[in-house]
Amino acid sequence: MSQIFTFWSLSPDGNSVRSLKTSEVKEAQAEQTFVEILPFSGRETQNLLSSRRTHLLIVALSVCATGVLFRKWSPVPMEHLAFRMLPPNCLYHSQGTPMNMASKVPVCLIENVKGQLIPNQKALEILSEITQPVVVVAIVGLYRTGKSYLMNKLAGKKTGFSLGSTIQSHTNGIWMWCIPHPQKPDNTLILLDTEGLGDVEKGDNQNDCWIFALAILLSSTFVYNSMGPINQQAMDQLHYVTELTDQIRARASTDQEDEVEDSSEFVRFFPDFVWVLRDVTLRLEADGQSLTADEYLENSLKLKQGTEIVFVLTYQFQCTSEVEKNYNLPRLCIRKFFPKKKCFVFYPPTEWKKLSELENLHDDALDSDFVQQVAEFCSFIFGSSKAKALPGGIKVNGAQLGILAHTYLDAIKSGTVPCLENAVNTLAERENSIALQKATDHYSEQMDQQVRLPTDTLQELLDIHAVCEKKAIAVFMDRSFKDDQRKFQEKLVATIEERKEDFIQQNEAASLSYCQAELEKLSEPLRESISRGDFSVPGGHSLYLEARKKVEQGYEHVPRKGVKASEVFRDFLKSLITTEDCILQSDKALTDGQKAMAAEQSKKEAAEKELELMRQHQMEQEEAREAHMRTISENMVQLQRKMEMERDNLLEEQERMLDHKLKEIEKLFQEGAGKEVNHLKVEINLLLGQTDAIKQNSFDGILSMLREILVNVSTSQINRFLKYW
Repeated sequence: MSQIFTFWSLSPDGNSVRSLKTSEVKEAQAEQTFVEILPFSGRETQNLLSSRRTHLLIVALSVCATGVLFRKWSPVPMEHLAFRMLPPNCLYHSQGTPMNMASKVPVCLIENVKGQLIPNQKALEILSEITQPVVVVAIVGLYRTGKSYLMNKLAGKKTGFSLGSTIQSHTNGIWMWCIPHPQKPDNTLILLDTEGLGDVEKGDNQNDCWIFALAILLSSTFVYNSMGPINQQAMDQLHYVTELTDQIRARASTDQEDEVEDSSEFVRFFPDFVWVLRDVTLRLEADGQSLTADEYLENSLKLKQGTEIVFVLTYQFQCTSEVEKNYNLPRLCIRKFFPKKKCFVFYPPTEWKKLSELENLHDDALDSDFVQQVAEFCSFIFGSSKAKALPGGIKVNGAQLGILAHTYLDAIKSGTVPCLENAVNTLAERENSIALQKATDHYSEQMDQQVRLPTDTLQELLDIHAVCEKKAIAVFMDRSFKDDQRKFQEKLVATIEERKEDFIQQNEAASLSYCQAELEKLSEPLRESISRGDFSVPGGHSLYLEARKKVEQGYEHVPRKGVKASEVFRDFLKSLITTEDCILQSDKALTDGQKAMAAEQSKKEAAEKELELMRQHQMEQEEAREAHMRTISENMVQLQRKMEMERDNLLEEQERMLDHKLKEIEKLFQEGAGKEVNHLKVEINLLLGQTDAIKQNSFDGILSMLREILVNVSTSQINRFLKYW
């Protein structure tokens, strides 16, 4: 879509704008004038700008007239400006994302205090407010290699993560910056800047290993930042990847014989791997052929030809020499553990004397190739980094990421290895509790909105209940996971049943109160006539019956009396039995035989009312049973649908793992790594077996278990329901 760019200036009073001359635009560039992105709404926009004391704007006008884009001005050449289409009436910052989602500054997520890694409560509170899926980008590398500079670029800021300007390590622990994703409005971008590895002043390799492992466990894209080309020194510095089997467990099993199988699961949940090579001055080539950055990385990860390689239980190599082991081990770990790999090569940004001022330099003061390379890196991260997910494709939001971080740190503190399975189980307990609460609250809110008490019949209430229950179950299914024993779903059914009973009782109480009040008004003339003795005359019984019939007819025409209508009128008739008998016996116009017949007719009518009421109760009991059966059916239908979706996600995950391992086995075969090929064949066969088992799972066992649970709950609820009668 074409766009027309015009440059405007706002008058000091904020009431008018005028177009800028080229010289004024250049002046703005020189003065580094900045403005916020604001909505276009005529006078409102001008007032907003005036209130911010902003007097110089750069505006992009779109030909499709969806609004005006005010972009934060950066002093860069015109050809580097990137105006973006934005919807109108939204407040945006310079990356085109909602301001109310952005963190102003980074905060420390994990503090490193005397070698102890401690979660920062303020950071966890920030994460707890993020309900969107999160794209987590972590950067790791040796200290003083420019990691923070890259993360600031991703944040669209010149400053934020501290850069420092000496050879000393500047970042401690793991720092976090939560910002709106510039390209995915439904996601939040979380940037993690980590403490530099290999700091001689700290001298704690174990601490570095934990930081490296935590960055992997928390991120969806893992950026490894290093200086210069990929050579053996670079691989030696990346030794942390070879120690991951000592730092991370996929499953809770502690059986050492399962260690190889456990590490084969890493590719299921590890982040994508991005290697950033800084200050590269050499051409990328192999055997005289120029290479792309990705080809260069792939070539650098090749194993030594003909090496006998096989993983043993401690995930160490059986190699012909220590040299070959040191050469091949980090390469094979990178290839086996990470699902996707990408490489970026950066030229030196400027002359070395200016590097200490890098964050203050404008792009036009930097090497143009470097500027372009950084832009390509940011574009890739924004476009290709996926949301953080757990095995099975379960997307992680900010609050859940905070729980995972806390769980991993608790494991490290206790001296155990962080385990994904344990962390997911901990997370599932919390999330399922939240899912239960949200679902039951949703049910109550929907019932409050839709039910108008009293309802004409119980069935009317139960029909509304069925709709609200269906939505509540969907809310629970959408958020819950790993409820393997269905205990939370059982609680959901029981809680909704209890709240349904509350509504039934409220409905009965409302009907009772309403019917009694209406009948009281309708019967007032009758009671006054009785009090005056109007029926204590010959023929009084007939007059009484006419007056009572009038009350009954009036009562029948009262709308929406509810479920207690018949019961209230029956009780009303019962309250008049003694009075009616007195009127009947004192009526001298009737013979004894007529009085007996009248008394018998009265008893017959009372019996018919009782029978009618009994039929109503029986019908309501049957309606209640049917409602319970619908509850069981709806829960099972939605659970089966959820399990089928989870199975599809798991099969996709299995397919990705299989594809990764097949590509890897082909490379190993070409490199002559025969024993490792055999080892990978075992992994592939295991994966194929898992895939077949997933496909053949009919869910019958789980559904039968759920049915039994729900039948028990329903039987208990029905028995309680029947006690009302």
